[in-house]
Amino acid sequence: MNETSSSRGAGEPFRNIQVQVHKRVATVRLARPAKLNPLDWATIGELQRAVSDIEADPSVAIAVITGSGRSFSAGGDLDGYLRLYRKPRDFAAFLEDFGRLLETIEASRVIYVAAVNGICVAGGLELLLACDLVLASAEARIGDGHLNYGQLPGGGGSQRLPRAIGTLRAKFLILTGKTIDAAEAREMGLVNLIFPAESFDEDVLGFVGELMSKSRVGLSGAKHLVNHSARSALKDGLRHELDFVHDYATSHPDAMEGLLAFREKRKPGFAS
Repeated sequence: MNETSSSRGAGEPFRNIQVQVHKRVATVRLARPAKLNPLDWATIGELQRAVSDIEADPSVAIAVITGSGRSFSAGGDLDGYLRLYRKPRDFAAFLEDFGRLLETIEASRVIYVAAVNGICVAGGLELLLACDLVLASAEARIGDGHLNYGQLPGGGGSQRLPRAIGTLRAKFLILTGKTIDAAEAREMGLVNLIFPAESFDEDVLGFVGELMSKSRVGLSGAKHLVNHSARSALKDGLRHELDFVHDYATSHPDAMEGLLAFREKRKPGFAS
């Protein structure tokens, strides 16, 4: 990917999103603010392409997903859904594409940060849940919202939300359709940090800069281990951790460099 690119180079340009890569950080911005950045089928396709480009770029360590205007994403596109509901095979394909996108983000070596700049409901919440860390503007509003209009979460919301915040809290958000502010979302466990709206973009960059000081291989390894815990029994997870950490510590220079830097009271100079 180019350092500041909003297209795929020789490929078809993006229309619904903007992508920039700078100093090992990719920023993917949903860019249809007039419609509150809907996650329609075309946008899902563009996000798949962007994520594929990020995966193929070995320089990228962190990807930030955010929105334009006053919304992160308000979820699906009404007109698009009306068409898809009349074509069951197309609707199934759309759901499969959305699901694969979110699974790719979860399984990626890259650390994905959701920078929730505003309204985040329905599919927007499902996209948030696939990310590794969540930063929110103080003005953000977050919720499920599907049932307010007779819909059901089809992008993993009914499965990832209980795992993130517990069954009772997940049922509250899904069954009531309520949106909550950033402070309540943080209390529930949906948000890691809240930044003032007026300095949100700068604060996100500052946070990402802190992440970039870590070992890149270490970041990916830690993500892998935590994700593994969610799908394994404790005994199996502990065994996997032991083997994984042994391999990392004895084969990658960042592990030794970190110890030497600690002993010598200096900042580590990681290889990755």
